[in-house]
Amino acid sequence: MALRGAVRGHNLLSRGWNLQSARACYSVATSRAEPEAPVVKTVIPGPRSQALREELDPIQCTDAVQFFADYEKSIGNYIADVDGNYLLDLYTQIASIPLGYNHPRILKAITDPANLSTFANRPALGVFPPSHFVKDLNETLLSVAPPKLRQVQTMACGACSVEHALKAAFMGYRRRERGGSPPSPEELETSLMNRPPGNPHLSVLSFKNAFHGRTMGALALTHTKWAHKLDFPSPDWPIATFPTLRYPLEEFAEENRLEEEKCLAEVRELIQDAKQKGKPVACVATEPIQCEGGDNFASPQFFQGLQDICQENNIYLLIDEVQTGAGTTGKFWVHEYFNLRDPPDLMTFAKKMLTGGFYYRDELRPTEGYRIFNTWIGDPSKIVILREVLATIKEEGLVQKTAELGKQMLQVLETAQAEFPNVVSRARGLGCIMSFDCPDAQTRDKLVGILRTYGVHVGTSGSSTLRLRPTLTLQKKHVDVFADRLRKSLQEL
Repeated sequence: MALRGAVRGHNLLSRGWNLQSARACYSVATSRAEPEAPVVKTVIPGPRSQALREELDPIQCTDAVQFFADYEKSIGNYIADVDGNYLLDLYTQIASIPLGYNHPRILKAITDPANLSTFANRPALGVFPPSHFVKDLNETLLSVAPPKLRQVQTMACGACSVEHALKAAFMGYRRRERGGSPPSPEELETSLMNRPPGNPHLSVLSFKNAFHGRTMGALALTHTKWAHKLDFPSPDWPIATFPTLRYPLEEFAEENRLEEEKCLAEVRELIQDAKQKGKPVACVATEPIQCEGGDNFASPQFFQGLQDICQENNIYLLIDEVQTGAGTTGKFWVHEYFNLRDPPDLMTFAKKMLTGGFYYRDELRPTEGYRIFNTWIGDPSKIVILREVLATIKEEGLVQKTAELGKQMLQVLETAQAEFPNVVSRARGLGCIMSFDCPDAQTRDKLVGILRTYGVHVGTSGSSTLRLRPTLTLQKKHVDVFADRLRKSLQEL
């Protein structure tokens, strides 16, 4: 074992990997501490960020670029930019940083000689997986799998996870329709020409204000902004209304119950309409919290009702936890709050899980190779990092801490709502997924800009929502900084 590791390390080092430099970087990074408070030296974006954007613009569209980050200097819950500013990051690369920047355990894993071959070689996992892959999956993804879901497929990102989960649902639906018989020669032939019966007229029901990704199948389920959709052909699939709850929840319990019942009735109606049109619904796709669409919540009873409808109609239920999973709400997966009778048929993940992928029921397992497939279908190096993330979450009790810190952060939002009711409304959250609404997009965007001048980086969603997506390593001191800077920003606004 020692000889094999030594030879493996030697081969990589002989190709130019400077292990001493890597270890030196690790030593420097782990010796640094977060700043005590945000540091703002320039306007944001600063002069260097603006110059870099001008350099990039001739070769890429830079309309979405906000500033250029200095990731070597970023640390913990603070992101550094190239102009020397340090911002308390409560948006964390669109909710995808689990432990903060340059976490010592992640850096140690990356610089560990035993892991060098995993980082140097990216295999085609579907055909040439590494010898340790089964062990790695059992110790990482399957260790946090939803109960009763023991099948898992890795993918590269959230959108392709949704894309392939839909394919699994379609295949399972058609296998059921065939009653176990193999596909006919006609089905095989017509599938190559984009025609039925090989390409059947099946549909997927999604919800208004949903976001499931930007590739074409996932995009058909996405209904948030025209920038995601305009000019792209899309199938005519049913789109139901997601509940719009009124806050505070305890004051509007009856109104919200009726709203959710109305939405479920619409789901039933759309499923029947699709069947009559010859486009039966094979799958219902939903987020447990509509994040990109404006942080829209629904009750456990709504999702229980949705599962009932799916089971009554032999339709698969896909819960998309790409943005909500990995312990950010006080439970590892948000749908654990719903007390569903059975696990969802499929559940996608990515972002804070570092690798994309989906869990699924045994009956949805492909019966032939190359059906759920692409060259890489994931990256073993991400599993190495995920192992350290999951170990840190467990050892430091971070899932439980997100619930506690989330309550403190929500109290900050509710205090701001009471003091500035003309600007802040519908303060809401679950664990560390939290947000509030502003009167309009212009007010929200101005507030985001003012917060940045005070050294706090936040995100937006929906039409007028300001959203927070901190790391799992958020602490009380970060909440205090945010509370102080939010109040100052609201006063200035």
